[in-house]
Amino acid sequence: MSDGQKPLRIASFGFRSLPPRQGSAGADKYVLELLPRLAARGHQVVGYNRAYGDEDVPAAHNFRGVEVRTFKTFRKSGIEALWHSLQVTWDIIVHNRADVVHMQNGGNSPFGLLLRLAGKKSFLTEDGKEWERDKWSKAAKLYLKTMMGLSARVHNQIIFDNVFARQDFEERFKRKYALIPYGADVDYDPASETILDKLGLKKGEYFLFVGRFIPDKGLHYLVPAFERLETDKKLVMVGGAPTETEYSQAIKATKDPRIVMPGYLYGGQTHALMRNCYAYLQPSDLEGLSPVILESAFLGAPVICSDIVMNRYALEEHGIYFKQSDADDLLAQMERALADPAWLAERGAAQQKHIADTYSWDRVVDSHVEVFATN
Repeated sequence: MSDGQKPLRIASFGFRSLPPRQGSAGADKYVLELLPRLAARGHQVVGYNRAYGDEDVPAAHNFRGVEVRTFKTFRKSGIEALWHSLQVTWDIIVHNRADVVHMQNGGNSPFGLLLRLAGKKSFLTEDGKEWERDKWSKAAKLYLKTMMGLSARVHNQIIFDNVFARQDFEERFKRKYALIPYGADVDYDPASETILDKLGLKKGEYFLFVGRFIPDKGLHYLVPAFERLETDKKLVMVGGAPTETEYSQAIKATKDPRIVMPGYLYGGQTHALMRNCYAYLQPSDLEGLSPVILESAFLGAPVICSDIVMNRYALEEHGIYFKQSDADDLLAQMERALADPAWLAERGAAQQKHIADTYSWDRVVDSHVEVFATN
């Protein structure tokens, strides 16, 4: 904390779990990096976890300097988040947990209105057009799109991770919003490389994907493309679906023995898989600024990804791109990577330097504190 700056009282919600656990996603990774760093700067930080069904609700406890409080909700896409957010908002207001409230997902904007009426500062992190994601029902998409106007006006500030989403909001609503891209730097623990032995993997002998098994991620291009790839290397697909769907079951139904699906892994184990893979694959049709791409490149994994605008924003001219939604072009890029290891290594080194030079979590924390303090 800089000289003369008063510590802030910050509450954060709109994610599933701190630290991440099964079913977690990018929002959870984001707060895992952000909230403990805010606490380490001397700010008072509380984060709100979700519990489901028959799960026990743990007492409030400390995680890396963050007070973690948990409220129970139910597993029903969209509604589960709203019910959890309503409980959190009530807790913040009634018990005066914080002065600054940071939330994720524009669907939570009605709670921003309640918090503002209660005298709290409200900040929203928004990574793009959430209503375009295929995981949502038609009703949920309509709700999220309707919330766009409220999001634009009710919060003290909206924080975007990319210039394209911010530009869209600024043009629509004639206001200025904050831009804070994610960080990429991670602390690497070589001891975590035991995960390779556990999964029967050798360094440099597998491709890697990390993420949820949902249509947005383009796994229906990746699996068929890899099944046609002539190689002894494996494809490791870390993750799954928070709740099994026909889509996730179809992905898991592959008969290719080279495809390894270990389920959810986090932290050091995932980083070890990133550092030691032959290449990281990201076939998404829709992304915000992907923390997985940033971390993979930072750790030295050459990234092969779809040519959507956000992936190009992350890697710029250093990326290895295939045409969005084109399994044939994805196959061609994997074949090129196998045929020319020197070229692949050169591209990976260029990506690593670009990401290390551009994306820093210390800068992210500094920028959030500035936005919280001055809006």
